[in-house]
Amino acid sequence: MHEAPQIPNFGRPGSGPRLQKGMVLAIEPMINAGSYHVTILSNDWTVVTLDGKPSAHYEHTLAITDGEPDLLTVQ
Repeated sequence: MHEAPQIPNFGRPGSGPRLQKGMVLAIEPMINAGSYHVTILSNDWTVVTLDGKPSAHYEHTLAITDGEPDLLTVQ
């Protein structure tokens, strides 16, 4: 569903791919009431926290331009 490169939202600062004009990124934070440890259910799609505590996942899509990034999703 998403284009390469995959850019994780974790890791050491400055260690991932450099953003370039023309890239379109889905920013998908997962906010958990408990642990960040997750598992994927047998349907190969649903992600749940291992501790079963409430969690929320949402997405915004950005286009990288010559200037400021362009937010493509509705605010």
